[in-house]
Amino acid sequence: MTTKLLMALLLGTSILGSAGVAYADDVTLNIESWRGDDLTIWKDKLIPAFEAKNPGIKVVFAPSAPTEYDAALGAKLAAGSAGDLITCRPFDKSLELFKKGNLADLSALPGMENFSPVAKAAWQTDDGKASFCVPMASVIHGFIYNKDAFDKLGIKVPTTNEEFYAALDKIKADGTYIPMAMGTKDLWEAATMGYQNIGPNYWKGEDGRLALIKGDQKLTDADWVEPYKELAKWKPYLGDGFEAQTYPDSQNLFTLGRAAIYPAGSWEIGLFNTQAQFKMGAFPPPVQKAGDTCYISDHTDIGMGLNAASKNADAAKKFLSWVASPDFATIYANALPGFFSLNNTPVKMEDPLAQEFVSWRGKCKSTIRSTYQILSRGTPNLENETWVESANVINGTDTPEAAAKKLQTGLDSWYKPAK
Repeated sequence: MTTKLLMALLLGTSILGSAGVAYADDVTLNIESWRGDDLTIWKDKLIPAFEAKNPGIKVVFAPSAPTEYDAALGAKLAAGSAGDLITCRPFDKSLELFKKGNLADLSALPGMENFSPVAKAAWQTDDGKASFCVPMASVIHGFIYNKDAFDKLGIKVPTTNEEFYAALDKIKADGTYIPMAMGTKDLWEAATMGYQNIGPNYWKGEDGRLALIKGDQKLTDADWVEPYKELAKWKPYLGDGFEAQTYPDSQNLFTLGRAAIYPAGSWEIGLFNTQAQFKMGAFPPPVQKAGDTCYISDHTDIGMGLNAASKNADAAKKFLSWVASPDFATIYANALPGFFSLNNTPVKMEDPLAQEFVSWRGKCKSTIRSTYQILSRGTPNLENETWVESANVINGTDTPEAAAKKLQTGLDSWYKPAK
């Protein structure tokens, strides 16, 4: 064998060996999620942006049905078949997974420094010493309205309760539109778009929420009963048969132009943009009187964590650091208008309705839903009971005082505030 031939063979072996190693190093990461609506955005925008900068790492977004996600994920984790990356619900659901050893501690992950303590709080232990999910986005509550209807009826955007009810009265008197699209059949709609939407203006946002956790306030206190008194006033404005109206029914009533106002979460923006054939605007929950401090529910909603049993932990951490980056924040927030980045780096929003919602952060104080941290760990579950009582108050089957008493009695049966 000549020297040249030997060198050629050795070189060929080296090339094949290198190719083999490169192939062996290819990693596929699977993402567990309940957000099936986002499949196209992950496939067409987010994953290609990551893979372009990270050759050798492939990513697959594999969502479950929203109502089945928690059970399906639990079964997969128990069987050892769950994906490498786990989309995290806020607070107790994810904290439970961390305590079981299903989620890895990400406190030292590069990129976590891009988030404030408030942003990280939804995915931390109660003492704040361990963070187990990268914060992705929050959703903001308020009201979306039909601009064409407001212009036609000469209604100005309300900022106080007095202006809010004056607008509803004017819409009702005209008769062209249902004043407000919201049903009580699905229960959660009444609580999430009703009680948790307007409530922070009464219990003073974080001050009231934390006081409730500490036991310094009770749900029977005036600041917590008053929002129910307001919800009870909504009944005449919700249209005939609202008690049998589902959440999709409410969405359809608004996007078809049959209702003038929609008590909303910002996550509606993407869907409404594709369905509504009229101009839309948004306003934050009206304050009790002009000059009052306004509060908004700017609820930490979605994060992403690392399956502690993942065999691709290094690649998964690389992906999570990218999720923690301003690049991801910009793509995600604009691809999903109404899901607002929790990254410290400001994101330039392109959607005008999303711009309106996020602008409230500059003039109102932010809080999160009052039932999500700590207070729904026992039985009866305060979050689920708040759904029921919010619907009961609007339906008129419970008074605001009776609803508050039921909720506090249920909470007292298992929750003892730490002193």
